[in-house]
Amino acid sequence: MKTLRLLTTLALGSGLALGAYWFSNEGRWSVHAEVTPAAAPADRTPLYYRDPSGAPLWSAGPKKDDRGRDYLPVYDDDKAAEPKPPQAASSRKILYYRNPMGLPDTSPVPKKDPMGMNYIPVYEGDDADDGTVKLSPGKIQRSGVKSEPVARRSFQVLVKAPGTIQLDERRVSVIAMRAESFVQKIADVTTGSRVKAGQPLMEIYSSAVASAAADYLATITSKTVGGVEIYGRGSRQRLINLDVPERVIAEMEKTHVAPVTIHWSAPRDGIVLERNAIEGMRANPGDVLFRIADTSLVWALVDVAERDLGNIAVGQSVAVRARSFPGRSFTGKIAVIYPQVNRETRTVRVRIELANLDAMLLPDMYVDADVDTADSAPVLAIQDSAVLDTGTRQAVLVDKGDGRFEPREVKLGRRGGGFIEVRDGLAEGEAVVTSANFLIDAESNLKAALKGFAEAAPQASDAGHATGEHK
Repeated sequence: MKTLRLLTTLALGSGLALGAYWFSNEGRWSVHAEVTPAAAPADRTPLYYRDPSGAPLWSAGPKKDDRGRDYLPVYDDDKAAEPKPPQAASSRKILYYRNPMGLPDTSPVPKKDPMGMNYIPVYEGDDADDGTVKLSPGKIQRSGVKSEPVARRSFQVLVKAPGTIQLDERRVSVIAMRAESFVQKIADVTTGSRVKAGQPLMEIYSSAVASAAADYLATITSKTVGGVEIYGRGSRQRLINLDVPERVIAEMEKTHVAPVTIHWSAPRDGIVLERNAIEGMRANPGDVLFRIADTSLVWALVDVAERDLGNIAVGQSVAVRARSFPGRSFTGKIAVIYPQVNRETRTVRVRIELANLDAMLLPDMYVDADVDTADSAPVLAIQDSAVLDTGTRQAVLVDKGDGRFEPREVKLGRRGGGFIEVRDGLAEGEAVVTSANFLIDAESNLKAALKGFAEAAPQASDAGHATGEHK
């Protein structure tokens, strides 16, 4: 019987030696493989030790697993070891390793999560206590972080408010009799007609007016007192008190004839809003026969939100757009800010005077007003996207350079045009993050939480040793 033994030995970089043996026994071959630990080089020091079965377990020193097998050493030039120890990639000290998914879980040694992802090392200096957040250049580029310097600018702030068109109260006239009268005739004037000042509206007969006119004529034509002006003042004043038009009185003085009927005319240019006069009707004292309004100047009554009240003032320019005429704008100024807040809508009524020479704006028409509250003096301003608003405070991230960002609380003012006025907290020229700032904010909160877990772990270990507890 002849036996042939062939030995082949392979050295593995993980610290094992694989020996293969071939045996021949009467023409049959068999293979026997044996794995034995290789001798550790005397001139190298292991970086750490890993589980011999390949499980995601590591140890800083020699150790045995549950089955009594030695943990395998991993060296600096071991290319097959995964993951490569962070100490070999950086000269900075590693404080701990954090969960790659952002969970509040840390480890003092390299580790893998249940999905096989490597824990991320946290180096000394990354969790500085100076209140800044440190990001690597790669993370800044991937996140799209952008910064812009704080500068002074004049920006336009528009306060928008809805409203309606109303007549100017000072440009409305009514025609009413002051004595019992009868409407003899009415001109071709109806509701909605446009009239001119002095245009005839109707003819009125009134016994009181006729009596006063006869008395006045008797006084001014008397041979004894007709030439004395003082004697006719009482009779003339009586006609004025009865609201007889001045034109009619002047005609009586010229012709010395008392008219039977009085021609009543329009007191102003405008639109007939109301016509109650009917031919042959009797008009009692105080009855309104005509109501005429001048629409060359109208009011826009808009409701400004209570929060914008501090930004508006009398005299500010306002652009008013009527919903009936898209693309056209009417310019006016704030005339009155009413001293009352609507308790249901929390708005304040503002009166805007508008020129309406072409009579395009009609009463009760819906309009939208844009109040320009801009100040010509430039102020410190930042983009509105740079502000992190929690509801109770407002903060920005100041770019300190070298990947460091400092959260800083600020006091803000007016907003408009995509910018916000900064009243306190920033200086001119400082760079603030305007894009992806919420990602940096989330990173800072995560690092603060992980730091708390990392500091709590040693305290818990010390407490266990003090009480005699062992794991």
